[in-house]
This record gives sequence, C-alpha cells and structure tokens, in this order.
Amino acid sequence: MEAIKQDPASRTTWSLLFAAWVLVTVATLGSLFFSEIMEVPVCVLCWYQRIALYPLVLILAIGLLPFDPRVLHYTTALTVAGWLTAAYHVLLVAGVIPESAQPCVQGIPCSETHLSLLGFLNIPTLSLLTFSAIGVLLFLAYRMESS
Repeated sequence: MEAIKQDPASRTTWSLLFAAWVLVTVATLGSLFFSEIMEVPVCVLCWYQRIALYPLVLILAIGLLPFDPRVLHYTTALTVAGWLTAAYHVLLVAGVIPESAQPCVQGIPCSETHLSLLGFLNIPTLSLLTFSAIGVLLFLAYRMESS
C-alpha cells in the first residue's frame, strides 16, 4: 500500500479499479435482487452474463488488496465475454437477430423482457451498459499503469 501512496499513476489505477469493483458489486447485487427478491425469470443468456460478472467481484477485490495491477489482465477476458453476450442479447431483444438464432429454446425466452426502467432500459441493456462501463474503467486503468 505504501507504493500506491508514493506513485500518482498507481493511485489513479487503484481508484479506477476500485470504481470498477464498486460497479461490479452493485450490478451483482442488483441481478440477485431482480431474480431472488422480485422473482424476475432468468434466461440462458442472462446466466452467461452472470457467469462473466460474478467472478469479477472477487478477482477485483483480490487485485485491490494488496494492489496488483496484473488484475487488469485477469479481468479483461471476463469483461469482453460478458460484453459480447450482452450485446448479442440486446440485439436479440431488439429483433435485429431472429428468434430462430436464440439459445433459449425451452423455458424462458431470451427475446422477452420482464422489466423495463424508464420505458427503455431493460435488463439486457443494463447489462451491456455495465460491461461497457467496466471495460472503459479497465482500459483507463491499463493506460495509466502502462504510462
């Protein structure tokens, strides 16, 4: 922790990673709230996005205390996988991708939305925005660490 206090770039990198951890933690708690408290059904694509999101809470926390900038390398793959899955899900809900190409053939259809905030923010869109914000924070942290 002493090295972080002395190096402004490391301090900024740590702050960006902490912001990413807060965002990931809020998103994880939000997804659990929607599914477990509000009982919103979870489709296959939502599970894939959760698989990419949930480990980030632990991985980022481990990388923050003690500070290890290598955590950027470990979190990038999960963030990209989550972002791609969320983007596919948003396109499926929007009707850009035909329903015949959806992986949810039984049970809960991936093309339906069960919750809409402000009339246009559904869960797949919130997931895409979350993974986008995490990606931006990780990219900025990587730029700070490599400079």
